[in-house]
Amino acid sequence: MKEKLDLTNIPKHIAIIMDGNGRWAKKKGAMRIFGHRHAIQAVKDSIEGADKLGVKYLTLFSFSTENWSRPQDEVKALMELLVKTIIDEISQMMNNNIRLDAIGDLESLPPSAYEKLMEAKKLTASNNGLTVILALSYSGQWEMAQAAKRIAQKVSEGKLKPEEITQQTLADHLDTAGIPDPELMIRTSGEFRISNFLLWQLAYTELYFTPVLWPDFRREHLFAAVEDYQKRERRFGKTGEQVKP
Repeated sequence: MKEKLDLTNIPKHIAIIMDGNGRWAKKKGAMRIFGHRHAIQAVKDSIEGADKLGVKYLTLFSFSTENWSRPQDEVKALMELLVKTIIDEISQMMNNNIRLDAIGDLESLPPSAYEKLMEAKKLTASNNGLTVILALSYSGQWEMAQAAKRIAQKVSEGKLKPEEITQQTLADHLDTAGIPDPELMIRTSGEFRISNFLLWQLAYTELYFTPVLWPDFRREHLFAAVEDYQKRERRFGKTGEQVKP
């Protein structure tokens, strides 16, 4: 399917809401954690597929701030799975020149998960291929509130004047500062919402929804989303005539 794509028109940044693990497990008569475990292959396939296409950034919505309210045994199992996956995949990331990054309230993670995440970030920091960004203990509203606090602190210290604050000022104080906004956002499982994910950054992102449950998501599904993206006309508020070459 890769051969059908225009490799000169690949999104630099793809974001994915990985949804449907619990429903996938329920269909198989299993516990929700069974779905989370089987979702690891979908993560691997997405990373490998994005890397082969030349995508520069891949952001994966891994755990939201709202997910902390889930049953504690599920949260505990998810955090343990996160640690194990990071440990298991670090050598593969190094071999493929992949850099790992993360956004969100990372200090709220269990110490073991936070420690392994920081170790992986440090180990892969000099890699300059695909950057995989994990959104952990993350919500878009939380991120914008944190940015507002950082800006307010600078104003109170006299380092910034209120009249100097622009849209770029806010963007520069988000967790994603320095990272281009996603051109394509994919959500699996047939849900049609963005669920508090990258609220600022998705302003002009192309949205792609698929009924495929996340544990079943594979490289060909990623390529299909990119193919759909390439059929769209991105106007950013202009007319079609204005953006045509």
